Amino acid sequence: MTELTPARRKLILAICCMSLLIVGMDNTIVNVALPSIRKDLNASVSGLQWTIDGYTVVLASLLILSGSTADRLGRRRTFQTGLVLFTLGSLLCSLAPGLGWLIAFRMVQAVGGSMLNPVAMSIITNVFTDPRERARAIGVWGGVVGLSLGVGPVVGGLLTETIGWRSIFWINVPIGVAAVILAAFFVPESRAARARRPDPVGQVLVIVALFSLTYAIISGPRLGWGSTAVWLIFGVFVLAMAALLLYEPRRLDPLIDLRFFRSAPFSGATVIAICAFSAFSGFLFLNTLYLQDVRHLSALQAGLFTLPLAAMTLICAPLSGRVVGTRGPRRPLLVAGIAMAVGTLALTGWTEHSNYYYLLGAYVVFGIGFGTVNAPITNTAVSGMPREQAGVAAAIASTSRQIGATLGVAVVGSVAASGLSSSVPDAFVDATRPAWWIITGLGVAVLLLGLATSGAWARESARRTAERLDQPSDERELAAGRT
Repeated sequence: MTELTPARRKLILAICCMSLLIVGMDNTIVNVALPSIRKDLNASVSGLQWTIDGYTVVLASLLILSGSTADRLGRRRTFQTGLVLFTLGSLLCSLAPGLGWLIAFRMVQAVGGSMLNPVAMSIITNVFTDPRERARAIGVWGGVVGLSLGVGPVVGGLLTETIGWRSIFWINVPIGVAAVILAAFFVPESRAARARRPDPVGQVLVIVALFSLTYAIISGPRLGWGSTAVWLIFGVFVLAMAALLLYEPRRLDPLIDLRFFRSAPFSGATVIAICAFSAFSGFLFLNTLYLQDVRHLSALQAGLFTLPLAAMTLICAPLSGRVVGTRGPRRPLLVAGIAMAVGTLALTGWTEHSNYYYLLGAYVVFGIGFGTVNAPITNTAVSGMPREQAGVAAAIASTSRQIGATLGVAVVGSVAASGLSSSVPDAFVDATRPAWWIITGLGVAVLLLGLATSGAWARESARRTAERLDQPSDERELAAGRT
C-alpha cells in the first residue's frame, strides 16, 4: 500500500467511523423503541430479548469469518458488501409485518454488520502504522461509540413518538449509501500477504455454541431452569465448545487461532470486553424498560436520559486512547472497572420513586467507565499481532464485545422476566435488583482483570505470542500435524 497523506488517513478514519455510527446507533435506537415494538407486535419479554439477541448472536457468530475473509479477499470489498447488506436489512426491518419477520430481518442486518466494524478496524490498523497514531485513532473510534449512544436514543425516541418505531431503521439508509460511495473513492484496497483457508467446520461450531447458549438462557424462565429441554440445550453448547477446542488447533488456518490467547493482555482484553459489554447491554435493556414502563416517560424522554452516559463516553474515549498511546492500558482499565462498578452499585437500590438526579448521576459515572474501557480493549487486541492477521485479531475483539452484548440482554432479561411481566412497579424493581448486582460484579471483574493482565509478565507473554505467530508457514503446518 502506498504512503497516504495525513489528510487521507483522517478521511479513511471518518469513513470507517460511519460504519460504527450506524451499527452503534442501531442498537441504542432499537432499545429505546422496545416498549413500542412490544405493544404494536404483541411481543413477550423473550420476544424483546430476541429482537436484540437475534442480531447480536448472528453478528458475533460471523465476525471472525468476516475478518479472515476481508484479509483474504480484500478489506475494502468486504467493507462495502457489509454496508450494502446492513442498509438493505435496515430497510427490510422497517417493513416487517410481525415479530418473527423483524427478528429475521435483524439477522440480515447482522450479516452485513459482521463485515463492518472488525474490517474497518483492520483498515485503520493498516493505515495507521505508528503505535501512537493508531492509539489516538482508536480513541476517536471509541468516541464515535459515545456519539452513537447520544444520537441513537434521542433520534430513536423522536422518530418513535412522531412517526412510529418502523422509522428508526430509515436513518441507516442514507448513511450506509454515503459510506459505500466514499469507500469506493478513498479507501485503498488491502489484503493479507497469505490467504487464509476457510474453516466451515469451525464456523458451524461457533454458531451452534452461541445460539444454544443464548437460547438456553432466554428460554430458562419460560421452560424452567430444571427442565430437561434447557439442560439438553446447555449440553449442546458444552459439546460444541469442546469440539471447537479440540478441532481448531489441528487446522493450519483455524477460524479462531487459539495461539492468540497465550498472550495474557489479549486474553484479558477478550474477557474484559465480554464483561464490559454484558454490563452495558444489560444496563440499557433494564433502564429503557424502567424509564418507560415504571416511570412512564415517553420514548424521547427516555432517550434524553441516556445523554449523560453518552456524553461521558464521547469525552472519555479519546482521552483514554491518548493515555493508552502514552502510558499503556493499565490506568484506563482501572478507571473503567471502578467507574462501572460504582455506577451500577448505585442502581441496586433504585425504586419506582428514585430521584431523577440520583439516576443521572449513576448514568454519568457508568458512562465514564464504559467510555474509558473501549480504547485499551481494542488497542491491546491488535497491538503486537502480525499485520497480516489484523482482521482476525480485530474480529476476535469485536466478537467478544458482541458475545458480551448478547449475554447481557439474555441474562438480565431472564433474571427480571417475572418483574417485566407484571404491571406493578414494585415487582419490576424487586425483580431487577439481582440483575443490578450481577452488572456490578461485571464492573469489579473489569477492574481485577485489568490489574492482572497489564503488568510486566503479561507484556512478556504478549511478546512470546507475537514470536510464535510470526513463525514460518512450514513450521505452522508441522504444528498442525501436516506435512
